[in-house]
Amino acid sequence: MEILVAIMVGVLVAASVYLMLARNVLRFLFGLILISNAANLIIFASGRLTAEAPPLIPEGADAPLGTVANALPQALVLTAIVIGFGLFAFALTLVYRTYQNLGTLNSDEMRLAEPEEGGK
Repeated sequence: MEILVAIMVGVLVAASVYLMLARNVLRFLFGLILISNAANLIIFASGRLTAEAPPLIPEGADAPLGTVANALPQALVLTAIVIGFGLFAFALTLVYRTYQNLGTLNSDEMRLAEPEEGGK
């Protein structure tokens, strides 16, 4: 199972790098989201992919009984998903406002604050 997840992470990273190298800002944003999902998969796979029992502690015990799943990577990934969604919503709003103000999503054409190439 870990081999399959590793291949999936490789595909996601390759696709995200391809999208992030584009000059279109919206494609860059989708590449950023893909690479964050690949990082989430890496964190999740680092906690071992097992079909064990949930890490619940019975009443009166100090530790879980038997073999349980690791809850820390699951909590980290859940937090990263929520933060990633907030980042995506904020960045999508910025891209939309940029398109409204400049009329383009091509990063080479977004030179509003730079001086002209030929003159002073």
